[in-house]
Amino acid sequence: MTVTVNTETRVLGATKWRSLEQDHEHRADALTRARRERAATGQTHPVDDFLFTYYPFRPGLLRRWHPGAGVLLQDAADDPRASWKWYRTIGTASQVDAAAFSEKNERVIRFIGNLLTATRQQPAHFGCFGLHEWAMVYRQGEHRHVAPLRLGQSDTDAVVAESRIACSHFDAFRFFTPAALPLNRLQPTRENQPAMEQPGCLHAGMDIYKWVIKLGPLVPGEVLLDSFELARDIRRLDMEASPYDLSNWGYAPVEVETPEGKAEYVRRQRGFTERSNLLRDRVVSLLA
Repeated sequence: MTVTVNTETRVLGATKWRSLEQDHEHRADALTRARRERAATGQTHPVDDFLFTYYPFRPGLLRRWHPGAGVLLQDAADDPRASWKWYRTIGTASQVDAAAFSEKNERVIRFIGNLLTATRQQPAHFGCFGLHEWAMVYRQGEHRHVAPLRLGQSDTDAVVAESRIACSHFDAFRFFTPAALPLNRLQPTRENQPAMEQPGCLHAGMDIYKWVIKLGPLVPGEVLLDSFELARDIRRLDMEASPYDLSNWGYAPVEVETPEGKAEYVRRQRGFTERSNLLRDRVVSLLA
């Protein structure tokens, strides 16, 4: 993919863009409130904190509204954003300096565009049943989460050993225990990531949030928050289908060791695939 950014100019009056900015800030505050409250008291959450630890982005990044490339904000020259990095002032107006950002981040933009396009074009696979989380605890006494295993260690190991493990996502596969690595029917690597990732993968869907963050001011605020909400919703299924007992946090398990649980997982996975592909299309359209 050649790095080009869609910069067809659109003008927003001050009343309109300030209203959009305020709505964005309120939405972002609602999405991050629980995390910020936990951080203030030193509490942790085994499901939601993932979006702020594995993805090391502060809640404040979600709160900062960008109109996206090609949008001219009238009467913004005296607004604080006029001094933000990657913005430029034109008379009394302000806009994202898409050309400067693209020049500085050319390799990253090209990688993201190519990856999202390749993933979108792959057929979706629905036979993994979220067993990557099970493979991360296979034959291992110590686990990443404080929650206990729902079936205990031996029965959890039996589910893994008797299942068809087919994880296509490198950043999930790399956390498999050493004993589980050879059980995976696929061998994803960082190098083959564009060829291996497919839109049915929950982790590939969550990662859209990461890629949108890296595209920074090129991406409109609503796309950023939509990608975060998608990641949040996917994370919930990811952990409900995991081997952990999360009943103390109010989560009912999706029992993927049973035919009924597998069917529920696939049904919800298909919904996330549709949402993920819609977001991929939106992001790629910004770079075309």
